[in-house]
Amino acid sequence: MYNDILLPVDLNHESSWITVLPSVIEYCRAFNARLHVVTVVPDFGMPLVGGYFPQNFGSKMVEETNRHLHEFIKEHVPADVHVQHIVAEGVVYKEIIRVAQEIGADLIIMASHRPELGDFLVGPNAERVVRHFNKSVLVVRN
Repeated sequence: MYNDILLPVDLNHESSWITVLPSVIEYCRAFNARLHVVTVVPDFGMPLVGGYFPQNFGSKMVEETNRHLHEFIKEHVPADVHVQHIVAEGVVYKEIIRVAQEIGADLIIMASHRPELGDFLVGPNAERVVRHFNKSVLVVRN
């Protein structure tokens, strides 16, 4: 039923994956689906924003985030689940949808909860993904 499942995570907020990950692993195993884990970092390449940061800050941030994502996968995803690591740059919900379309995801599974100040991935982004993605989205409430 599902071949490619996308799991958006915010590596700085455990709430973006802690309750979702067991379901994601179960779905991947049940359908022999590939898991694509995406995390989104802000786009520091914009001229207005980029001028406030040292040169190459954005690329270094992406490299560091990629390293952290690989560590996250190694620690939390069993070896029998085929995983692709993806670091995207930009607006969170737009990048989740773009990546999902790019990889041909049949399903996005993501967390949602009442947003609090400082939340980056959960909350309003889940709502926007549900509204704008043209395939199935499973939102797991915390």
